Amino acid sequence: MSTAILTGQPVPGSSIEGDLRELGFRVRPAADAADAETQLAQVPGGERVAVIDARFVGHLHALRLGLTDPRFPLAAVPGAVTAQPAGRQALTRAMARQTSAAGAAGGATTLADSLADRIVTALDEAGAEVHRPELGSLVAEVPADPQARNEARQAVAAVDDEAIRLKSAVKARDGFFTTFCISPYSRYLARWCARRGLTPNQVTTASLLTALIAAACAATGTRGGFVAAGVLLLVSFVLDCTDGQLARYSLQYSTLGAWLDATFDRAKEYAYYAGLALGAARGGDDVWALALGAMVLQTCRHVVDFSFNEANHDATANTSPTAALSGKLDSVGWTVWVRRMIVLPIGERWAMIAVLTAVTTPRVTLIVLLIGCAFAATYTTAGRVLRSLTRKARRTDRAATALADLADSGPVAEALTRVTRGLPGGTAPVAALIGGAAVTATAALTGFGGPWTLVAAAVHALTSAAAVARPLKGALDWLVPPFFRAAEYGTVLLLAAEADVNGALPAAFGLVAAVAYHHYDTVYRIRGGAGAPPNWLRRAAGGHEGRTLLVALLAALLTAAQFTVALTVLAVAVALLVLVESIRYWVSAHRAGSPAVHDEGETA
Repeated sequence: MSTAILTGQPVPGSSIEGDLRELGFRVRPAADAADAETQLAQVPGGERVAVIDARFVGHLHALRLGLTDPRFPLAAVPGAVTAQPAGRQALTRAMARQTSAAGAAGGATTLADSLADRIVTALDEAGAEVHRPELGSLVAEVPADPQARNEARQAVAAVDDEAIRLKSAVKARDGFFTTFCISPYSRYLARWCARRGLTPNQVTTASLLTALIAAACAATGTRGGFVAAGVLLLVSFVLDCTDGQLARYSLQYSTLGAWLDATFDRAKEYAYYAGLALGAARGGDDVWALALGAMVLQTCRHVVDFSFNEANHDATANTSPTAALSGKLDSVGWTVWVRRMIVLPIGERWAMIAVLTAVTTPRVTLIVLLIGCAFAATYTTAGRVLRSLTRKARRTDRAATALADLADSGPVAEALTRVTRGLPGGTAPVAALIGGAAVTATAALTGFGGPWTLVAAAVHALTSAAAVARPLKGALDWLVPPFFRAAEYGTVLLLAAEADVNGALPAAFGLVAAVAYHHYDTVYRIRGGAGAPPNWLRRAAGGHEGRTLLVALLAALLTAAQFTVALTVLAVAVALLVLVESIRYWVSAHRAGSPAVHDEGETA
């Protein structure tokens, strides 16, 4: 429950009390600043509280944006200010200052000025961060006289706030397919869900279940199954767009919801790859290597995005001629859509997968996917390398810590860091590239078994330690985590393919999926402001270099059949370890009232 303290006397014809009750507030009238302070002290500390001028005139959605968004401890629109429990102390202090000022002035200031606005001014002067939502054409004001009130009411009547609410439910920046083929009707589906009390998490879960059914249909290996799979994958994507639009439409943001949305997107896509591989196997075609390759490439693409953004979003003097050129291209309408499409975002990617599944074969679908993703990865990575080399930027300690967390170095690298700490600086991406290339090339060229891949994995562990021996603040140090991911996943893929026995590649698919989940979980914790998973989990999971060493050791010591069993056991162990800790963390964070977030995630 939330409480709204309504200051002053409502004017005739005002709907403010009804609007506040519609937004879920319990209304308490207050005659003046002193009465408002008394009312504030009586509101339980665990509740959201708002102070609103009774003369407020504006759209209901303006109030909704200003008073109900769960992401901000303090928020305000003209004539209204709100505080969640985390911002309650700052609001109380600001209210006390206004009460003292009103007392000194004999209470006259409450007649001409809005108490809520004066509280916001006091919060600003105290250095508190007050969120002010962008209202656009929405009206929110406190008219000073009847004429101004009539003009404000006319302005309210002239703007359809429900139309604005529906429009703002859609991402401001989205892919071509989503913008023109999904959002024009999914926003209405989001409103339908909101009016029936459905939550974004429920829609997210429905999207996951639909995608899993699509994967099961693909696994049948029949033409009817492939057609059904393509259709259901598109339905799942519509629901995937709807859950975010529902969250924006109803302002139902949460830490748990952001994690579920991001995690389920990955689970849906990679489960579908597995479904395609199972369906192909029923027809006598083994495409597990292609399915695993698609997952490896897509995961490496994502970690490039994550690492680049973490390295640069708070960098100072962050300018680049390449970025300036990109901004100029964005001002030309058609180039925006072309550039968004060629990076193959999730909307275009899933549409392509769905159509190809329905009309071709799993092999064709996965080959086209690999080609498209490889081109997109080359385009985006090359552009970011150019930006990094041409920009003058100073990376922060926070960015270096985030990159170190994304690197996922284990106990082996930690021990070797003492040996490599004295190496010259600026070598981090080079060291990561050399070690990763050495182990993957050796695995590809020497075949399954034998000591050479193990020797190369040991070299990779040494170069990995050298790469992270110093803070990752160099211009290209954001490439270190992607190089580590490519080396680990690629080694598992190549050794499983070289084993050439039934079950090796599916076991490798499961292991890479489990490890990739751990890496995605790390990203979402960092984005949510919680930092990386605990050190004990990283050490228990072995770190990227420890797992690469272990897989290489298993390949050197075991037969191909035994290697398959060992990969399966390792996949199950890693999955259980990271899933249990991840679920424990996110559920406990949600129950503890962690600050709500809304992660827009990958461009749809």
